[in-house]
Amino acid sequence: MADKHTLVIVESPAKARTIAKYLGDGYEVLASVGHVRDLPKSKLGVDVDQDFQPEYVTIRGKKDVLDRLKKAAKDSGAVYLATDPDREGEAIAWHVMEYLDVKDKPVFRATFNEITKSAIQKAIENPGQIDQNLFMAQQARRIMDRLVGYKISPLLWDKVQRGLSAGRVQSVAVRLLVEREKEIEAFVAEEYWTIDADVEGKNPPPFVLRLSKIEGKKARVPDEENTKRILAETEGQSFVVRAVTKKPTRRNPQPPFITSTMQQEAARKLRFSPNQTMRVAQGLYEGISLGDEGPVGLITYMRTDSTRVSESAVEGAREFVKGKYGERYVPEKPRTFTSRRGAQDAHEAVRPTLLDHPPERLASYLDANQMALYKLVWDRFIASQMAAAELEQTTIEVPVQGEKYLFTASGSVMTFSGFLALYEEGREQDEEDEDEVRSRGKRLPQVESGEELKVRRFLPEQHFTQPSSRFSMSSLIRELERRGIGRPSTYAAILSTIMDKKYAERVEGYFRPTDLGRMVTDLLVESFPEILDIKFTAHMEEELDEVEEGKMEWLNVLREFYRSFSERLEQAEISMRSPKTEEVETDVECNLCGSKMVLKWGRNGHFLACSNYPECKNTKPYARDEEGNVVAEEVPQTEEKCDKCGGEMVVKSGRHGQFLACSSYPDCKNTRPIAEIQDGKAVAEEAPPDTDEKCDLCGAEMAVKSGRRGRFLACTDYPKCRGTKNIAEVKDGKAIAVEMPKVEEVCDKCGAPMQVKTGRRGPFLACSAYPKCKNAKPLPEDHPAAQEIKGQAAARPKPIETEEKCENCGKPMVLRDGRHGPFLGCSGYPQCKTIQKATPDILEKYQRTEEESD
Repeated sequence: MADKHTLVIVESPAKARTIAKYLGDGYEVLASVGHVRDLPKSKLGVDVDQDFQPEYVTIRGKKDVLDRLKKAAKDSGAVYLATDPDREGEAIAWHVMEYLDVKDKPVFRATFNEITKSAIQKAIENPGQIDQNLFMAQQARRIMDRLVGYKISPLLWDKVQRGLSAGRVQSVAVRLLVEREKEIEAFVAEEYWTIDADVEGKNPPPFVLRLSKIEGKKARVPDEENTKRILAETEGQSFVVRAVTKKPTRRNPQPPFITSTMQQEAARKLRFSPNQTMRVAQGLYEGISLGDEGPVGLITYMRTDSTRVSESAVEGAREFVKGKYGERYVPEKPRTFTSRRGAQDAHEAVRPTLLDHPPERLASYLDANQMALYKLVWDRFIASQMAAAELEQTTIEVPVQGEKYLFTASGSVMTFSGFLALYEEGREQDEEDEDEVRSRGKRLPQVESGEELKVRRFLPEQHFTQPSSRFSMSSLIRELERRGIGRPSTYAAILSTIMDKKYAERVEGYFRPTDLGRMVTDLLVESFPEILDIKFTAHMEEELDEVEEGKMEWLNVLREFYRSFSERLEQAEISMRSPKTEEVETDVECNLCGSKMVLKWGRNGHFLACSNYPECKNTKPYARDEEGNVVAEEVPQTEEKCDKCGGEMVVKSGRHGQFLACSSYPDCKNTRPIAEIQDGKAVAEEAPPDTDEKCDLCGAEMAVKSGRRGRFLACTDYPKCRGTKNIAEVKDGKAIAVEMPKVEEVCDKCGAPMQVKTGRRGPFLACSAYPKCKNAKPLPEDHPAAQEIKGQAAARPKPIETEEKCENCGKPMVLRDGRHGPFLGCSGYPQCKTIQKATPDILEKYQRTEEESD
C-alpha cells in the first residue's frame, strides 16, 4: 500500500477540492457528482412479485464518472467512501462500491460532520463500514415513493390531465394547504369589542388600561350594545390602583439551527426559499476559497435534526462571547438543548466550523447570499451560548365598580440584553401574542397602590375575529415537522414540487392551493384515504426511522404498506371519478344565447361553458359570491380588432393570466398579450415588430415571437427548424437580432458546428444540430466569445438607482434597459424578481433619455 495512493470518493467536486487540501500527498480525491445509480425513469423498476426487488440503472451521463472511479480504484492501495453522513450519502456510497466491485483491496466508509482538517484526518484514521441499516432505510423510502408516484400518477393523467404527479409526502403537504383554505373559506367572523381607558396618575406619562376581566372571568364584549352598557356603568366611577406588581422574567436563547429551523428562519429573515437555503448551505459546508487559505468548509453538515454540539465548539463559543461582550454575557454553565423525539443524533446542529472566521472577516470572500446565511448560522450559534435576557414585567390592576370590572396595564422593559444583544429569532405574524406585543418595550409610569387615576377618555374599538392565516414557507415547514411528515432533508423538494406542479401558488408570500391542487387532493382523499392520512404518513416515517436504527426489517415495512395500497389502487382504477367528464349546473346565463352555463374542467382548472355546446362555444372564468354560489367573473371588454382577419377580439384566461384571442377561433387562432386595462377595457400590447433577419441554420425568414422571458426571433420553418435569436433592439419598426460571436468549435458528439446561445444562466455553447443533437457546454470565462459578450455588456447603459421602493420587499428599485425598453427592477434580484413598467414620469425624473437607452 505504501507504493500506491489512497483513493477517497466524495459526491461533490467542491468538497473534493477542500478535502484534497487537507489530506495532501498520497491521496487522490474524486467526486461521484451526486447519485450515480437509481431506479429507471421509463418504468416502475420495482418487482413487487419478487419481494420488491429494485432494478437499478446507471444515471444518464454518469457512466464516464463511474468508469473513472473504477480505474482510479484499481490503481489505488485502498478506497475510502466519504460521501455525506446521511441516508442519501450512504446510498451513494453503496452504489459506488457495487459498481467498483473491488475485492483485492480494503474499502472503508469515512464519515464526518464538518470539513475541517482535524475532522477529515480523524475520519480517515478511524474508518468504518457501510451502514446497511441506513442504506436499507433509504432504499425502502425510495421504493415506497416510487410505488406511490408511478402507480397513482397514471390514474391522474387518465382522470384529470397529463403531467400530474402524486407523492407519498408531497400529496399530504398539499392536503394541509387545501384543508387550511377550506377552513378559511368556511370561517364566519365574529364581532367583539375592546374597551380601553386613557388615564393619567401623579407621575407622567399618561397610559392606557384595558378591560381584561368581567366578574372574575376573561372579558368578552360581543357587540356595541354591551359596550355602551359597560361604558355607562364605568363612566364617572373612581379608578383606584389596587396593586402594582413587578416581576423579573428571563428569556432564554433558542438552540442552534437544525435543517428545518434554518430553512424557516432563512425564509422569514432572508426571503430564501428552502431550495435556495440548502443550495447556499451546501456551498458553505463543502468549502469556500478564502484567498491564501484555499477552500475552507465554513459550517457543519446542514442536513440534521439534532441540536447536539461538541464540547470544543461550546467552549469556543463561550470564549468568543466573553472576549466580545464580557463576563456577564456568559452563562454559569454551558447550555445544552434537547432534540425532538425521534431525532437522529449522529450529527451536530448546524454551526460554524471555525470560530476564528467571524462573518465580518469573510466579507470579501462570500457573495451576498453566502454572507447572509453564514451570518444567520453564526449569530444563532453564538447566541445559543449566551446569557438569558432579563426583563422586568410590570402589571397595574384597577378594579372598577367594586370587583365587577378589572382594568389592567402591562409593560415589559429589558434590564439586561443577554443574547438579544446579538440575535432574536424571527416570528410569523400568526405567532405573535397580542398582549405580549402591546407590553413589549412599554415602560409604565411610577404609580402606587391606592393612587386614584384620572380618566381622560374611554377608547372603545370594534374588532372581528380572523381566520387562521395561510401557510408561508416557514410555517408550512414548521407544520410538516410538527406533524412528523417527511424529514428535514426533504422539505425543500416537497415545497418545490408543489409549486412546479401548479398545485399551489404564492400570494403575497403565502401558499394558496390552486383549483388543480384542490381537485387532485379531493380525488386522492376519496380513493386513497390512507396515503393522504396525516397520521398514517407520520407513522410510516417512524417505521422507516426504525429500519435505520435496525429495529425493523425493511421488507416488512414495504409488505405492510403495499398490502392495503394495492387494494385501493385496484378499486380506484375502476371507481375514481373523472372531472373531465363532469358538468355542474349553475344559474349563470350565457350572454350569447341565453342558455344556462355549466361548470367544466379544463387543463387550466374549472371554467364556465355554455350548455348549448357545440352550437354555442361561449366560455367564461368563474368566481364565487359571499354565499359560495358560482357566478361569472367580471371580464374586461375590449375594442381591439384582430390584426390577422379583422374579427372582434375577446378577453380569455389561460394559465399565465388573461390575454386577447380572436372571436373567430378555431378558424383564426390569433392571440395578443394585454398591455393594460384602461377604463375597464383591455388594451393589447403593440403588435410584434417585423424583422429582416434570416435564420442562421436554414436561411428561412424569422419572425418575432413571445416566450416566458419576453420576445425573441424564431425561424418561420418551425418545427422543422428550431433556430432562434435574441433581439438586440427595435429600430424603425424592425427587430434586429443580437449578433452572437462566431466560434470555431465543432460538436464532439456529432461534428456539427457549435454556436453561442444565451439562457437564463448566461451564454453557453450549443450544437447547431439541435434537437437531433442536444450537446451543450458552458462557455469558459476566458473564451474569446465570452470576452466579446462582456464587452457588449459593458457598453450598455449602467442601471440607475432610484428612490422608488419595491412593493414586495421594500428594497430600492433600479432603472434598467431590457429588450423592450427601460424598466424598473428590484435591486434585491435574484432573491426578489419584481419588475414594473418605467412610466414617462419615471424616465423624466431620472433623466433617462431615448439616446441613453439606445
